[in-house]
Amino acid sequence: MIMENGIFFPGIHAFFGNIPSGFTILGFEIKIYAIMVFIGFVLAYKIAQFIGKKEGISDELYLDFFLAMVIPSIVGARLYYILFRLPNYTSGTFGENLLAMVNIRQGGLAVYGGLIAGTITAFIFCKVKKISAGRFADTIFPGVLIGQMLGRWGNFFNREAFGGFTKSFLRMAIPVNYFDKQGTLAYYLDEGIITNDMLTNMEQVKEQACITVWPTFLLEGMCCLTAFIILMLYRKHKKFDGEITLLYAMFYGLGRFGVEALRTDSLMAGSLKISQVLAAVCVAVSLGLIIYIRISGKGRLDTAPILPPDNASHGGKVEDESPKDKSDDASGGNEVEDESHEDKPDNVSGGTQSHK
Repeated sequence: MIMENGIFFPGIHAFFGNIPSGFTILGFEIKIYAIMVFIGFVLAYKIAQFIGKKEGISDELYLDFFLAMVIPSIVGARLYYILFRLPNYTSGTFGENLLAMVNIRQGGLAVYGGLIAGTITAFIFCKVKKISAGRFADTIFPGVLIGQMLGRWGNFFNREAFGGFTKSFLRMAIPVNYFDKQGTLAYYLDEGIITNDMLTNMEQVKEQACITVWPTFLLEGMCCLTAFIILMLYRKHKKFDGEITLLYAMFYGLGRFGVEALRTDSLMAGSLKISQVLAAVCVAVSLGLIIYIRISGKGRLDTAPILPPDNASHGGKVEDESPKDKSDDASGGNEVEDESHEDKPDNVSGGTQSHK
């Protein structure tokens, strides 16, 4: 039985005979990678909504934010990738180069570019909505980890973003014939993604000559899942708004730094792997800020409800009082009215703002 579409893990005796990278509907090819990214996006949104509800933040804000964030994040991820692969997009005519730049169906999205664009969008969004950026971001980033984990599983279906040659028990075996059939073998060899070590140490698995590589999709996915669990458990114990966001940057940076060391397709600046440099910066800056804010006591922890605009315009008071409550208010005279006026400024402002 020919299994050139298979992906195997011989060290743990796991053999998957047919792993498609996509499927066709009415002549249109749909990549499983795109489906995984979409599912990850939806789960990130729902997790943020869930956390926000616990924090007293309106559902409407999350829908508005995620809709506003989609296009900037995709553009940022693409521009970041192009910037560090610029020779690949300047060798043809203007029209050919432009077409290659916008053709994301051929791959070329960088996580860090999407995160940078998404973070900028979040700060602008919080500024416009007049809400605490640190508090809002703390509800967003745990779900982002799940989105990133699923994105890495998308890489698995594409047979990309894998690590270097290994004989570890965790090794992932991919038939060389798969790349040849897809027409990507020459490109992978030229870019150094498939190395001489891989080709000279191929392993026969299920009658297929396979390269054996580090399953970096799995390693990074496990890092993301571990960080997500830690953040969800720690969330109720955070000491200041923005701390969960900083912990996200620190944990993701630590995991990405280690995983990036194994990969053969990294974006480079000279001899440096850009993602490793950024990961190290994220770890150092986030850890430094956490220590500084905790020692200085300058962090703020806001618990006031953040309501949708229509409720905020009425003093932040949600119209869900029972008839008994209304009659009590009516009989309470000026004392209740004065109390209502005193509450209004705090509810309208949504509490104290802080910045990461």
